[in-house]
Amino acid sequence: MDFDLSDDQRLLADSVNRFVTDRYGDFEKRKAYRAGPRGYADANWATMAELGLLALPLSEEQGGFGGGPVETMIVMEALGRGLVLEPFFATVVLGLGLLRRVPGQDDLLAQVAAGEVALAFAHQERQARHDWHDVATTARVDGDTWLLDGAKGVVLSGDSADRLIVSARLSGGRRERDGIGLFLLDPAAPGVARRGYATQDGLRGAEVVLEGARATLLSANALPLIELVADEAIAALCAEAVGAMETLRDLTVDYLKTRQQFGRAIGEFQALQHRAADMLVATEQARSMTMYAAMMVQDPDPAARATALSAAKALVGKLSDQLGKEAIQLHGGIAMTEEYKAGHYFKRLSMIGVLFGDVDHHLRRVVAAGGLPD
Repeated sequence: MDFDLSDDQRLLADSVNRFVTDRYGDFEKRKAYRAGPRGYADANWATMAELGLLALPLSEEQGGFGGGPVETMIVMEALGRGLVLEPFFATVVLGLGLLRRVPGQDDLLAQVAAGEVALAFAHQERQARHDWHDVATTARVDGDTWLLDGAKGVVLSGDSADRLIVSARLSGGRRERDGIGLFLLDPAAPGVARRGYATQDGLRGAEVVLEGARATLLSANALPLIELVADEAIAALCAEAVGAMETLRDLTVDYLKTRQQFGRAIGEFQALQHRAADMLVATEQARSMTMYAAMMVQDPDPAARATALSAAKALVGKLSDQLGKEAIQLHGGIAMTEEYKAGHYFKRLSMIGVLFGDVDHHLRRVVAAGGLPD
């Protein structure tokens, strides 16, 4: 496979890296952004729209740039390096991943691309664990619209989203693969209750309760689309993890060079040099697997695609956990303080590790499939 970036992809990388350096180079700025009413900075969101990042996956006919998994990987890796708070993952990777594949949504797509509307995907339910087909929320017809009843949990950026894309069951039992629909609703509408909260990594989530909430049907047979977008999301999370791993490794190496013990920098001790080298190896292994994920997410065979993405998520999750723990140990107590940023990178890596399935879950999927596809 050819992993060299094209000229356009290099320009995209330069653009998003400049944005991250400018807006997140000073860690104190991130703390100020978190304190805002939406948990991020509206000015940063507007700048991302101006840079075209919010229209990245849209086709030219939809007013976008036709970016694919590699372009998403480039952006997510840069956002991971800066621990960016703006809801690119929730709105662009998940929200647009679903919405752009539904006909007749051009006006809403344009609003999202302009930064006027933020999206959130409300799918996870308490009983479902990581089974995408386990949906208990129900949808019933009421005249020319639909009414939704149920509860969704850990809706990423759900408390600040302007529109929710919700999965609900039109027919069948709770764990049947058929009969799952996708709906669009206004979270400010009657029958929708949201409880927002900060997640451990400083981002935002929400619990959403639906009681006769009116919604518009987007797709009546949505599970294949949901599983496709979930695989794209896994590839994006792997890329974000690589960016965070890279920065956390660099922070640790810089600390080893400056921290004095017994009259010399602790980075001069060979045992610690070996551990720093292991962190470099882990980062590069994770990067290689992330590139593999970006290639395989376009595989036309859903089973082969899912197995490849599970393998990537499992390995990147294992490597990021190892690197994060090494970084905390090598820093010592300072890494556990709220003021120092190393702990924040560790928390984000921990969160990525469990989003869309943890290491054990994805290893079981790979084993059940008989290993990676040829």
